[in-house]
Amino acid sequence: MPQAPVNGITIDYRLDGDGPETVVLICGLADTQDSWAFQVAALLELGYRVLTFDPRGAGGSDAPEGPYTTTQLAEDTKALVDQLGITCFHLVGHSMGGAVAQEYALAHSSDLKSVTLSSTFPAPSPYMSRVLTLWADLAQEAGVGLVMRQSMLYSLTPQFFADHPDEAAQAEEAMAEFPMSVEALLAQIQGAEAHDARSRLGALAVPTLVLAADSDILVPPAVSAELHELIPGSRWVTVPGGHVANLERAGEYTAALTDFLGSQPS
Repeated sequence: MPQAPVNGITIDYRLDGDGPETVVLICGLADTQDSWAFQVAALLELGYRVLTFDPRGAGGSDAPEGPYTTTQLAEDTKALVDQLGITCFHLVGHSMGGAVAQEYALAHSSDLKSVTLSSTFPAPSPYMSRVLTLWADLAQEAGVGLVMRQSMLYSLTPQFFADHPDEAAQAEEAMAEFPMSVEALLAQIQGAEAHDARSRLGALAVPTLVLAADSDILVPPAVSAELHELIPGSRWVTVPGGHVANLERAGEYTAALTDFLGSQPS
């Protein structure tokens, strides 16, 4: 996996394809770039160039002392794309990655052709804040593995567990051994908890898709709808599935994303 020095740390990244337009994908809390596997395959098939990376604290990237902020993570993204010479690109952020994408779009709008904000929030809802606090407490008491196993219940629908018992069992086993330190998870959680762009989103002047999953309990459609209402001229789309609809209902999710990207001027 290629690595790049970014803002005093090392970031693991992957840049695939050689198309004329680039899509940069930012993953969510505790996630790595592998969480975009279905979307990367589809985007490459459509002729896009695709950049994915592990944010600070996750995967193969460095995990310096926290707390982190969504602004800091946005500036990591900015430093990475600048180092790779990527300009005029489509930015996609999921969950906490969507909060990071908001900060990027507000600070560096001239870099972007579009921004997609997926299953994300202008600020954590009271419910989400309680979930994040619970995860932080659990991580310190019982370790990251238990938090990640529990997070599956917030991220996938009951129907997924009924329809895919073997996949669910394999995922639960993998989550129990999740390779992330307690300190790194807490640092990312603190960044998600502190995010609040509500008073600034009216200035976001990039073509924007707000993409929500209809059965998401962690970031319900009503929370994403607040984002849509705060961003002038944004497009609103819902897809089936839970919080990680990009994995659970990859076909519908990817179709909604690529339809929006394809509608933007070349």
